[in-house]
Amino acid sequence: MFANRFSIIFGAVMISVLVAVPANAADDVETQAQVCSACHGENGVPVNAMTPIIWGQQGNYLYKELHDYSSGDRANPFMASIAKGFALEDLRKMAAYFAAKSWPARQAADAPVSPPEGIAMCRACHQQNFEGGAPAPRLAGLSYEYLVASMRSFADGERNNNGDMPGFMKALTDTERNAIARYLSAL
Repeated sequence: MFANRFSIIFGAVMISVLVAVPANAADDVETQAQVCSACHGENGVPVNAMTPIIWGQQGNYLYKELHDYSSGDRANPFMASIAKGFALEDLRKMAAYFAAKSWPARQAADAPVSPPEGIAMCRACHQQNFEGGAPAPRLAGLSYEYLVASMRSFADGERNNNGDMPGFMKALTDTERNAIARYLSAL
């Protein structure tokens, strides 16, 4: 309840910031994208583990998610309030802007263990090294917390803005989803 209220209030504040951007900066995607750094980080490193990395992420995926937040196909009061503040063309520009950035370097993680059961099905869309490609996002290097929460939300039917993912995630046990998230986060 608190997190939901916080998200709505924070979203309203961020939209106020966007409205305050000078008119001559309205076409400057870099200026428009500044609002994203509040959560997704100044240098592409998110401020918390539940926020995904968007720097260097697949552009088509970023656009789809922004579009889905804007249209209501993906629920998140904070992201929806921000995405609805932009025209679809601006969302395309923002997706391209972040996709063109380099995936942020990170601290050396524990070496991934051998691939867990069930991960083979992920390669069909997320590619051999889980770095994504049309139409799927990069999974390699996202935080364990974000990955496991996303997989759980697909499995529980909370997130349904992808036709295939709910079925794939429901077919896995919690233990399998946790092992896959741990493996992908270490890549």
